[in-house]
Amino acid sequence: MARLISHFRRKEDGAELIEMAIVTPLLLFLILGIVDFGFMFQRFVVLTNAAAEGARVASLPGYVGADAEDRVRVYATNGGITGLVSPVATPVSLPGVGGGTWPGVEMTVTHVYTFNYIGPIATFFGGGPGGTVTLRSRATMRRQVP
Repeated sequence: MARLISHFRRKEDGAELIEMAIVTPLLLFLILGIVDFGFMFQRFVVLTNAAAEGARVASLPGYVGADAEDRVRVYATNGGITGLVSPVATPVSLPGVGGGTWPGVEMTVTHVYTFNYIGPIATFFGGGPGGTVTLRSRATMRRQVP
């Protein structure tokens, strides 16, 4: 029996399989975490573009803040964002040439992004550390004159 035990202690057959079994879940968590972060970043980019579009509409003559806020919501919906998007148009003063100021508008867009870290794989392990991240984007534009 002692000879058989010493035989198995010296052999390393199957070591690669055990190492792969240990490393594979860690790699999956890392890769799926990167994918989840990519989805969150995609929403942030859509919100940034929606804020720029809303500020552009709010800066045009003949449009009011409600028109710009509606444009932000439509842009966000077309960009694949579901849930509440909160745009707020605020008048601001921008620095002008020679120390003067220009009238402008700042569009702030807020969206609460709910995520379940590493997606559906976490349910196999009893859930996952899900949570929310508040994504906020701002764009400022000078008011256009007719």
